[in-house]
Amino acid sequence: MARPRYLLTPWPWRAAAYLLTGVLTGVAVLVALVVLATVGGVLAVVLVGLPLLAAVVLAGLPVAVVERWRLRLADAEPAPGVHARPAEPGLRSWLTTRLREQATWRELGHALLCAALLWPAEALAVTVALLFPLAMIATPLLMATVGDGREAKVLKVWTVTDWPTAYGAAALGVLMLAAGAYLLGVAAGARAGLTRLLIAPREAGLDARVVELTRSRSRLVDAFEAERRRIERDLHDGAQQRLVALTMTLGLARLDAPPGPLADQLSRAHAEAGAALAELRELIHGVHPKVLTDYGLEAAVADAADRSPVPVDVRLDLPGRLPPAVESAAYFVVREALANVARHSGASRAEVRGGHTRGRLVVEVHDDGHGGADAAAGSGLTGLGDRLSVLDGRLSVSSPAGGPTVLRTEIPCEPVDGETAGTGHRTATR
Repeated sequence: MARPRYLLTPWPWRAAAYLLTGVLTGVAVLVALVVLATVGGVLAVVLVGLPLLAAVVLAGLPVAVVERWRLRLADAEPAPGVHARPAEPGLRSWLTTRLREQATWRELGHALLCAALLWPAEALAVTVALLFPLAMIATPLLMATVGDGREAKVLKVWTVTDWPTAYGAAALGVLMLAAGAYLLGVAAGARAGLTRLLIAPREAGLDARVVELTRSRSRLVDAFEAERRRIERDLHDGAQQRLVALTMTLGLARLDAPPGPLADQLSRAHAEAGAALAELRELIHGVHPKVLTDYGLEAAVADAADRSPVPVDVRLDLPGRLPPAVESAAYFVVREALANVARHSGASRAEVRGGHTRGRLVVEVHDDGHGGADAAAGSGLTGLGDRLSVLDGRLSVSSPAGGPTVLRTEIPCEPVDGETAGTGHRTATR
């Protein structure tokens, strides 16, 4: 509207069309709500009217659809719907989802406003900004036709009896029409802003996209964990078993072979097969340890402590099994932290402790090394921090020069069952 050429653009006409269709929509909504409420109230005693009363509650939904379509006349930005998709197919799930949404009640409030207040205001704006100026512009035409060239009634209030006054009224009407175009723009903008606030807020659309993005990331993490477990099972039940059989076969062949070059070759082949089997077992353990799947986080962390070259005390107190994604994320953070302790810290001892309190899993890894660790300096913890963020978790590192180093992990979660994962504190020292 601030542009000098505003009057020459389609926007004044679009604003007029937006307000005029708003009047028609408001009248139709008013009639529909009155009919539904009246008939539904009368027939409610025989239960037939209950669906009609329910339709009154949900009347904001179709009205909102029409209003989002009409918004394109006054607002170039799209106005997508903000309703969630029902969790299950069927009418019952759809009704339950809609009745629990704030958007449904906002749209009902918007429909009531349309029926009671908005359409009269739109009609007034169109009358003042469009009909009154057009009536004044038509004064000479009225005087020449209806008034036989002698007089003309302007707006049923002002009588014009000469041609100079008639042309002056027409000129004034042109000026009023130009001013009315701006009034229409203001009224349409205010109406569109209120409509968008109630049925298509920009923040709601952004929040919905953020929620969907978070859910998609969570689904990707779950799919990633399921794929890791599948690969672990395939390697454990397939390639590892074949290597075990090959190792046993080579061992038996070496025992049966007479001393000589053949026995030496079989001995070397047996040793190579044993080394390959050990490497495969370490690879399987790194992909997804079976102990984590079978026995949970406490046993998996104790197993990681047993494998660490630095002595590690483990003190975890968990109420039971946690969600698989949470257990997996916490385990790999601990394992990466213990690997860093062994490689970089120069520590003589480490400790893993934590538990589940106030709906959060808290795990800390301490070591008595020389400190100076930086999670952003390629320690491998940055990727784990990103992985925790998908679970709304946090990863923090405190490592002043001279030590000690403390890595803390917090993940919101709840136990998945009531079984106890361990008997009190589990202590593993290596």
